[in-house]
Amino acid sequence: MSVNRNILANYVSQFYVTLIGILMVPLYIKYLGAESYGLVGFFGVMQACFQLLDMGLTPTMARETARFNGGAINANSLRSLLRAMEGIFVAGALFVASITVSGADFIAEKWLQVDQLPLVEVRNAVVLMAGVVALRWVGGLYRGVISGFERLVWLGGLNIAMATARFVLVIPFFIYVGASPTQFFTYQLTLAFIEVIILIGKTYRLLPVMSDRKSISWEWAPIRKVLRFSLTIAFASLVWILVTQTDKLLLSRLLSLADYGYFTLAVMVASGVMVIGGPISVALLPRMTKLVSQGDSVGVIDLYRSATHIAGSVAIPVALMLGLFPEQILLVWTGDFAIAQNAARVLSLYALGNAILTLAGFPYYLQCAKGDLKLHVVGSFMFVFLFVPILIWATLQFGAVGAGYAWITTNIVYIVLWVPRIHKRLEGDLLKGWFVEDVLKFNVRSMSFLCVVGAVIQIFHLWPGNRMMIGAQLFVVGAVAGLLSLSKFVKK
Repeated sequence: MSVNRNILANYVSQFYVTLIGILMVPLYIKYLGAESYGLVGFFGVMQACFQLLDMGLTPTMARETARFNGGAINANSLRSLLRAMEGIFVAGALFVASITVSGADFIAEKWLQVDQLPLVEVRNAVVLMAGVVALRWVGGLYRGVISGFERLVWLGGLNIAMATARFVLVIPFFIYVGASPTQFFTYQLTLAFIEVIILIGKTYRLLPVMSDRKSISWEWAPIRKVLRFSLTIAFASLVWILVTQTDKLLLSRLLSLADYGYFTLAVMVASGVMVIGGPISVALLPRMTKLVSQGDSVGVIDLYRSATHIAGSVAIPVALMLGLFPEQILLVWTGDFAIAQNAARVLSLYALGNAILTLAGFPYYLQCAKGDLKLHVVGSFMFVFLFVPILIWATLQFGAVGAGYAWITTNIVYIVLWVPRIHKRLEGDLLKGWFVEDVLKFNVRSMSFLCVVGAVIQIFHLWPGNRMMIGAQLFVVGAVAGLLSLSKFVKK
């Protein structure tokens, strides 16, 4: 299976999922209201925090499936590992969902700053969130297997279908059934159940036939074999959640639910930049792991650098557009001047920080493929040690904008000071100058164009009062920047 085909399939699905999610937000706010949309933002934090239960098992399952494809393990080992993980996932999901349900009253009454919504409505929403998150988390295990088998075109199709159901078909549901938080999350719970059934069915159709055809009982032994690597991933996941969710969790306590809804809106748009790295990583990790298993170090480096070029060529222009023209983009998107003014600076800072994080995440893929995450663990710990105190201080002093400055500053420090050390440790001089050569120089034309245009517009240009005209001007600038990035690949 072609890596380029898988990357393309991932990009199409991720682009669609991200775009449809962003485009539908104004309608969400219209039907749900800003305060109820704040619950949607809190749901995202819950979903991320639930990943703490993963213990690194999902990426480990994907890696072991890729190793099976490379001939490193046999069918019996793969099936035994999956069965062992299924037991852990189901038990863990039930346990944490039960705790969340028991704490629903505290969350509704003490944690969230509710102004107008009935507390019983908020409590019911939190209970339903627990079920949705538990089902999606269990489904992640089967996604790991499907990704390891490199069936990413099929997985992309499922993502598109489920995103359409979640973001588009919910609008008729709002109109004809209702738009209360309880009704909304009941709808999401139903979709999550359908999705996990589909993923289970596909996984078991892909699994190889065991040599002895015996039934598999649950055992701890298969987990023990991969436990060290899994726990390393788990720590990295813990750090990642602290890095990406601490600001959102802190602000859910400090801001009113309505203001938190606006903050969530800005961060969600900015997350579109970070999503760019997702399709590449899903396609990159299985193939890179396979190449490492086969001892093809040249192929690993070529694939790594090519993937960096693709990610940078997409992430950098998108981030700069959001960073330079946040107020205009929000106005064209929502038509709401209040949203555009209040969320613009947060969007700008998070978009630029997310572009850096997307590129700084590439050394993790290389380390994961090689099964050596020591430097990633150390670097992540240093990131959190630097980020969390700055974040808390800046948020308390400057609110959401302070969180944005903390985010971009810490990411700059990480990619400039720590990523080169990782490259030197893993590949010596083969990746020397990666940041300068493969990121900055490779994207210098699109970066230069956008920075110059942005400066000229800010100094001399008066934006028209019509949203459509603003959108048309932004489209032209973005299209030129995109062509400058794509032209490098055309020449190749």
